[in-house]
Amino acid sequence: MTPDPDLSRRVAAIWRIEGARIVATLARVVGDLTTAEDLAQDAVAEALATWPRDGVPRNPGAWLTAVAKRRAIDDWRRAQNLSEKYRLMGADLEEISEAEWQPIDDDVLRLVFAACHPVLAREAQVALTVKVVGGLDTEAIARLFLVPVPTMQQRIVRAKKALSAARVPFVVPEPAEWPARLNGVLGVIYLVFTEGYVASTGDAVLRSELAHEAVRLGRVVNRLISREPEALGLSALMELQIARFAARVDAAGDAVLLADQDRRLWDRSAIARGRELLDRADGLGRGRGPYQLQAAIALCHAQAASVESTDWDRIVLLYEMLGRITPNPVVELNRAVAVSMASGASDALELVDVLADAGALKGSHLLPSVRGELLARLGRIDEARSELFAAAALTRNEREAALLRRKADALAT
Repeated sequence: MTPDPDLSRRVAAIWRIEGARIVATLARVVGDLTTAEDLAQDAVAEALATWPRDGVPRNPGAWLTAVAKRRAIDDWRRAQNLSEKYRLMGADLEEISEAEWQPIDDDVLRLVFAACHPVLAREAQVALTVKVVGGLDTEAIARLFLVPVPTMQQRIVRAKKALSAARVPFVVPEPAEWPARLNGVLGVIYLVFTEGYVASTGDAVLRSELAHEAVRLGRVVNRLISREPEALGLSALMELQIARFAARVDAAGDAVLLADQDRRLWDRSAIARGRELLDRADGLGRGRGPYQLQAAIALCHAQAASVESTDWDRIVLLYEMLGRITPNPVVELNRAVAVSMASGASDALELVDVLADAGALKGSHLLPSVRGELLARLGRIDEARSELFAAAALTRNEREAALLRRKADALAT
C-alpha cells in the first residue's frame, strides 16, 4: 500500500506532541530506555499500517502506548521470560495501582530524573534525555551543544551503553538522590525549552508545545524541590520568555523581531509569574546562578516599554557576569548584541570578530547573522549582505532563513 502523506504528517505531529510521554511511560514499565524507544517506534509503524484502514483513534497517544505495551508482553512471552516483569506489566495494563510509593507522579519527569544518573557525565545525561523528551534528531542536539554531529552521535550511543553496562534501572531515584541529579534535569528542561523558543529545523519559528512542556516540567520540579534557586530561576526565565510568544510570530507565521513586536500582546500574567519566581530565588540568599542571571536579563526586556528604553547597560553587565560563571560563545555573542545597543555597533563588532577569529560557533548561523546586522548598521552593506546570506544558508529553519534573505535583499534597495 502506498503511504498516505497526509497520514504520515499527522502521525509525525502526534509523535512530536506525545512521543516523550509514550517513551517515558514505556521506560517506566520495561525499565530500559533503548527497549522503550524500540517499542514506541514499532507502535508508530503499526499505526501507519492500520490507521488508513481503521481510522485515527480518538486518543492516538494512548493507542500507541497500549500497542507498545502489548508488543513488550508478546516479546517476553516468546522469550519465556514472564516472571516478575510479566506480572508487573499485566498489572500496569489492567491499571492496577502500584504498591510502591512513587515520589514523582509524572512519567516524563521520572524519565528525566532516571536518565540523569551519576554514572553518566552531565553532557551525556542531558544529550540522551533531550533526544527522548524533546524528540530532536542528533543534528539538532549537536547544534544546541555546539559540537559536531558525529561527536553527538557517539556521545548518545556511549551513554546508552554506559547505562546498560552499569545495569542502571530506569526507576525514580530516592529523594535523597535528587540534588545530585538536579543540574542534569534542569539542563534537559532548559534545552527542551530552547528548542521550543527557536525551532532549529522545519518551517515554524516556534515549537510552542515543546516550550509549554518545558514550562510544565519546571513547575513540577519546583513543587518537588521548593527551595532550589536555580530551579526557580529556570522557571522564571521560561515564564518571562514565553510571555512574548504571541508577539513573536505574525499572521503569516513569520518571525517578528523584538524591535517590531507589539508589546501589548505580551502576557503580563506570565511576566508577573516570572518576576515573582526570580524574587523567590533571590530571597534564598545564595547568589545568582546562570538561570537566574538569564531570567534577570529577560526581566529587563519584559519591563521595558520599548527597545530604546531598555536598560542595555544593565543587560551588558548581566551578560558579563553570566560569561564569568559559564564561559560560552553564545553568551559572548549575546553580550556583543547588548553592547551594540549600549555603546554602538563598532564596539560590538570587535567582540564578534574576536569570536570569529577564534573559530567559535563554526557552522552556526548565529555569528554571521549578528555580524551582518552590525555591518549593516556601520554602512558596510556588501559585507553585511554576504554575512546574512551565509547565515541563511547555515540555518535549518526555513522561516529564519527566509527572514535573513529578506534582510539581505532589503539592504540592496
